[in-house]
Amino acid sequence: MGRMSGVAAIGLVLAGCTNDPGFTGVPDVREATAAEVTSCRYVSDITGTPSVYGPILGPEGLKYTRNQVKDEARKSGANTVVFDLVPPGTELYELRAKVYAC
Repeated sequence: MGRMSGVAAIGLVLAGCTNDPGFTGVPDVREATAAEVTSCRYVSDITGTPSVYGPILGPEGLKYTRNQVKDEARKSGANTVVFDLVPPGTELYELRAKVYAC
């Protein structure tokens, strides 16, 4: 357990030294629900695969992957992302999203 905490701490320190949108976020792309994008222009579907799983690193891996999807959305001309709903407690192996220009 201590070793995993050390790995997580090193990852967080390294995250502070990078411009990688997976770590820094994508402030110009917002998340929305399907109901909120009915008047927006559909751009594409984007998928991402978290590279780490489990109770310790899983949430950070998911956050990183969500930010990567948002960055891909921005690059494709979109500014809004609608992630597929995932039931709570379900292990996520692929993150799917539809992206829109609103």
